[in-house]
Amino acid sequence: MTSIPLVDLKANYRSIKDEVDKAIQDVIEDSAFIMGPYLKSFEENFARFCKVKHAIGCSSGTTAVHLALLAIGIKPGDRVITVPNTFIATTECISYVNGSIKFVDVNEDTALVDIDQMKKAVTPRTKAIVVVHLYGQMPDMQHIREIADDHDLFLIEDAAQAHAAEWYGHQPGFYGDVASYSFFPAKNLGCFGDGGAVVTNNDELAEKMRLLVNHGRVSKYEHLMEGYNYRLDALQAAILNVKLRYLHKWTELRRRHAAFYNNNLPDETKPPVEVKGAKHVYYMYVIRTTKRDKLMNYLKERGISTGIHYPVPLHLQPAYKNFGFKKGDFPVSEKLADEILSIPVYPELTEEQLNYIVDTIKQFFN
Repeated sequence: MTSIPLVDLKANYRSIKDEVDKAIQDVIEDSAFIMGPYLKSFEENFARFCKVKHAIGCSSGTTAVHLALLAIGIKPGDRVITVPNTFIATTECISYVNGSIKFVDVNEDTALVDIDQMKKAVTPRTKAIVVVHLYGQMPDMQHIREIADDHDLFLIEDAAQAHAAEWYGHQPGFYGDVASYSFFPAKNLGCFGDGGAVVTNNDELAEKMRLLVNHGRVSKYEHLMEGYNYRLDALQAAILNVKLRYLHKWTELRRRHAAFYNNNLPDETKPPVEVKGAKHVYYMYVIRTTKRDKLMNYLKERGISTGIHYPVPLHLQPAYKNFGFKKGDFPVSEKLADEILSIPVYPELTEEQLNYIVDTIKQFFN
């Protein structure tokens, strides 16, 4: 039987095996595992790729959001606006700094923050907005930046799924004070374990995050502040340096696959909406149907893996039951959670596989 995974990490590795193997071997031969030249090289290359002044590697996408919130100085009780249809790491980090989580619902077409609701949610207690670039698409960042400026708010971009995404030609880190990235293996730019980065054009925030990521160090045993062990391993940095060279190519392949789906999937499935001004990088290609669970099982039986990102909005998670949220509080996020289905869109998909996925979905609805 045909077997198509949701993400094919083996195919990705095989496509660049010799380069990755050499990069790993170089780090081992040099025994340069912590900080050092391999990390420095990746940080410089990633900053150049993102068109920002500073990139600081860290141990995960979660620690990246945490570093951003620490750097902007969120204090106990400060309100931070974000959305409920994201991975819990976004809100965990607000809790880590004792901030107050303020959810606003999302736009049904894009699953991105509803900017009108976000604007109405700002109060004197609000100190920051964490905008989630879900599935690889940025919302109207120009408008959000204006709202942040009007209310003297910090703006953080959770770009864990948005490597190489753009809003009118600008990547994450241009509009936000800080953008946070994840290099979890399945991401568009993924390492061989956990990894992340923060990017910024703000020199002061960059310096603070560099200190925080490595125990507040300025030299081996001199510490300007208490920090964390949030470093990105040099092995991961070396792997990322290889993969970064292919990110533009892989992004265009994802976009080509998405266009194929847009043109060929049946009308019974609602495709993603790529809004004017956005460059969607399709970390996930997410369709919508009221028959989601039946379609998911049908595809599974025929060897096609799918996913749901995410099946339970954060306001309905047991972890947040003390907040007193109830079903109906964020109806768009709840509706999307019942209808969304992620189908394979990874760069290495073949034409034969793409046709098989489309034909199988058509058969289901016929």
